[in-house]
Amino acid sequence: MERRGFIKKVGLGSTFLGLTGGMSFQAMGKESQTAPTFNMDFAPHFGMFRNHAPGRIIDELKFMADQGFRSLEDNGMLKRSVEEQEQIGKTLDQLGMRMGVFVIEGGDNWKTSLATGKQEFMDTFLKTCRESVEVAKRVNAKWMTVVPGYFDRNLPMGIQTANVIEAMKRGAEIFEPHGLTMVMEPLSDNPDLFLRHADQTFMICQAVDSPACKILYDIYHMQRNEGNLIANMEKCWDEIAYIQIGDNPGRKEPGTGEINFENVFKYIHDKGFKGVMGMEHGNAMPGKEGELALIEAYRKVDVKV
Repeated sequence: MERRGFIKKVGLGSTFLGLTGGMSFQAMGKESQTAPTFNMDFAPHFGMFRNHAPGRIIDELKFMADQGFRSLEDNGMLKRSVEEQEQIGKTLDQLGMRMGVFVIEGGDNWKTSLATGKQEFMDTFLKTCRESVEVAKRVNAKWMTVVPGYFDRNLPMGIQTANVIEAMKRGAEIFEPHGLTMVMEPLSDNPDLFLRHADQTFMICQAVDSPACKILYDIYHMQRNEGNLIANMEKCWDEIAYIQIGDNPGRKEPGTGEINFENVFKYIHDKGFKGVMGMEHGNAMPGKEGELALIEAYRKVDVKV
């Protein structure tokens, strides 16, 4: 599932954010009773618990907190209204939750490519970076996802890599003074994407040489593209700033596929990782039962401390 489709399914309409009326959080039933906090900082996204908080994303955010989650991830934050962003930021602060990534999107970043070196793509990317600084302030975000776009079959790989490095340097110049970090994500959605492997992303980060340019290591995508998860994370660990989760095949919660998440999470915890781990996947089962099963799946693989 490509990221733009994922965002559409989550839904970005302001109708989700009604600030008055609707079902109160307290009326949602016994499932809303406060549960133990997860030891790992797992971050659900809006829509993941829509059946427990129908119609209002703020109620859904409160439901997440009561289930023990400490962070939120929202790929489409940049497209939300200022009012929505401010209300989400205020609620996160009230709940003591962190904001995970949102996606830096300039137009359709699946049809553009920073690897080409074209000025029009660079200009759009930098404009969106500047806009993202203001959005990050509203929701107290620290990380923003960057996808360089498509591979160009007419240019040598070295030239394309140099073009991406230059774009990331320019982006880092915007984010670094604000203490913000772009996290580049290698993906498996289709073979025409430029950025596909952890070591490739590591090399670009090393060349940019900025705390504002790091790796988003998505376990689902990297299992599909290269496997050998723990060994490859170890090789790239110094540049990993953010982690996302999804089992393979299927891109659903841990325990629905082939990945041994208990071992992977133990490795991450033992490395001293204190960052956010985004739950960028779908629910294996529908309805409230599926949502509760998802929570239980994370209880099972959460590290024991």
